[in-house]
Amino acid sequence: MTSNPLDRLLRPQTIAVFGGREARRVIEQCDRMGFAGKIWPVHPKLDEVLGRPCYRSLTDLPGAPDAAFVGVNRTLTVDIVRGLSRAGAGGAVCYASGFSEATAELADGAALQQALVEAAGGMPILGPNCYGLINGLDGALLWPDQHGMQRIERGVAILTQSSNIAINLTMQTRGLPIAYVVTAGNQAQTSLADVACALMEDPRVTAVGLHVEGFGDLAALERLAAIARRSRKPVVVLKVGRSEQARQAAVSHTASLAGSDAVADAVLARLGLGRVQSLPALLETLKLLHIAGPLPNRSISSMSCSGGEASLMADAAVGRKVEFPALQPQQLPRLREVLGEMVALSNPLDYHTFVWGDVTRQTEAFSAMFEGGCALNLVVLDFPRGDRCDASEWTATVEAAIASAAATGALAGVLATLPENMPEPVANHLMANGIVAFSGIDEAVTAAEVAAGIGRAWDRPPPAPLLDVRPMDGEIETLTEADAKIELSACGLPVPRGLQAFSSREAAEQAERLGFPVVLKGLGIAHKTEAGAVVLNLKNAQAVSDAAATMACDAGYLIEKMVDPPVAELIVGATRDPVFGLSLTLGAGGIFVELLEDSVILPLPATKAEIHAAISRLKIAKLIHGYRGRPRGDLEAAVDAVAATAEYVVTNAVRLEELDLNPLMVLPEGRGVAAVDALIRRRR
Repeated sequence: MTSNPLDRLLRPQTIAVFGGREARRVIEQCDRMGFAGKIWPVHPKLDEVLGRPCYRSLTDLPGAPDAAFVGVNRTLTVDIVRGLSRAGAGGAVCYASGFSEATAELADGAALQQALVEAAGGMPILGPNCYGLINGLDGALLWPDQHGMQRIERGVAILTQSSNIAINLTMQTRGLPIAYVVTAGNQAQTSLADVACALMEDPRVTAVGLHVEGFGDLAALERLAAIARRSRKPVVVLKVGRSEQARQAAVSHTASLAGSDAVADAVLARLGLGRVQSLPALLETLKLLHIAGPLPNRSISSMSCSGGEASLMADAAVGRKVEFPALQPQQLPRLREVLGEMVALSNPLDYHTFVWGDVTRQTEAFSAMFEGGCALNLVVLDFPRGDRCDASEWTATVEAAIASAAATGALAGVLATLPENMPEPVANHLMANGIVAFSGIDEAVTAAEVAAGIGRAWDRPPPAPLLDVRPMDGEIETLTEADAKIELSACGLPVPRGLQAFSSREAAEQAERLGFPVVLKGLGIAHKTEAGAVVLNLKNAQAVSDAAATMACDAGYLIEKMVDPPVAELIVGATRDPVFGLSLTLGAGGIFVELLEDSVILPLPATKAEIHAAISRLKIAKLIHGYRGRPRGDLEAAVDAVAATAEYVVTNAVRLEELDLNPLMVLPEGRGVAAVDALIRRRR
């Protein structure tokens, strides 16, 4: 195990506890879990705590502790942390609240938190405002409350800002072996990503789950993803707090499409970090990752003794990135022989009850199903109530699943459609035998989808570092469409031929120079179409003059050649997320922006291959590929145009706040593309 600054705190041999009731509880929890190291209580008045001699102060301790639980008031916490740091302690858990999370009544909270960080110096601290950590591998706890964990030899690590959620997760009865639970509270100094990186260095940790309210350090997230890939230990994230802030103040359509949650999705996917939307899904995904790690593909097989369950399984895959492939020809004779003529052979498979209770025949049937090459093979099985029913035949099915997986080498899971129908002893038995004990159909499908997504990401070369450029200070200006197009044209983006004018007469003259038909636009107006500041297909000078005379605008006019009818219209843009910085948005453009809600977020920088793949994921890609006999669009020109836009964003990242091309018209194959509208907002 490599040396990490957090090692002593996470895996201590000596623990000092400061405080009264909470400190006593830490000792109780260590004793219950069989901690073999030394515990040093520190209290100015007590002589002993739970049979251990009590030290009057930090200076009386026999040495610098590896870890300390500081369960005193917030002001004294700062003093003790300073003393621990000077003494050479390995780290501390700061339990007290009243720091930066405090209400207005405690206006000094932020300042006190800064003082705490300064007092810690180079010594790691967790918190403040957190319960600390549970190390279920070594029985070491800095944790002042009950929990549901027990000693294990290997398992997953779960990290969260919320101590209460951490307690809830330790109480799970789903068979998930939890090696560590760590809470970070305010993350004043040490972030969840920092802790996760350290825990991955423990060979007994198999996977990591993060419950986060937000990401504060993009570099730490990238470092975590790189370590996960290198150590082959997958990470799954439950990020809460979906934000509408980007939509509320949107100047462009791009800003409304690229909310911070959508950007977070894209960044996590690029980094190879899985994402789930609920705590049950987090636990079920961690089970799968603990047993199998990332999946090589998204294929699933399913067997149940009920047509209703088979239908539920099939429906659960709709709209998800998983599939139930058809059975292989070599599977059919064997399944037919075991199950008989009355069973319709399909995937998901309703195998009826002809082999129910017969371990030998069930093993034969399950083995035939498991040999179809699917990444995950499920047996749907809800146990009856143990207090009222006999579950012996269900137990036989479990043993058949275990035997089939051992015989075939396939990854298998036993799935209870309802969590309460998977008894914890059964789940533990399955997991100990390498079978994933799933609870809930949707959660199991989510787990497969996430594990396959991580597998796909790891199969690709490691991504380039994300664009992480802090914006410069200065007032934000909005360029006119004409000026925006001049800038974008200079970087290789195709725009229509256009000229500017500052009177209706000049507009008509400029139109004559361009040649008809033309488009007339009023400059300096946001959302020009809605404001009536765009007139299309003007065919003579008088029409241009008349249109300009009725168009109220102070910044002048832009006259452009009409573009031929496109095959499809795209929106291409960039917005700055407060955490993840600038990213690119691709989607269905023109009138379809809100109608289809068809968009993809691309973190930057982006390669042409990534841009091509992103466009192909859009619903509107069918039009570009030639929908129902219509002409094909110039896809390669579209990719080149998006790549030029991405390069402009990267080059101007310090100043750029927002860019919007809507629409980028994709013309028939061989005729290119044209950005017919453009918006740029940047710092002066």
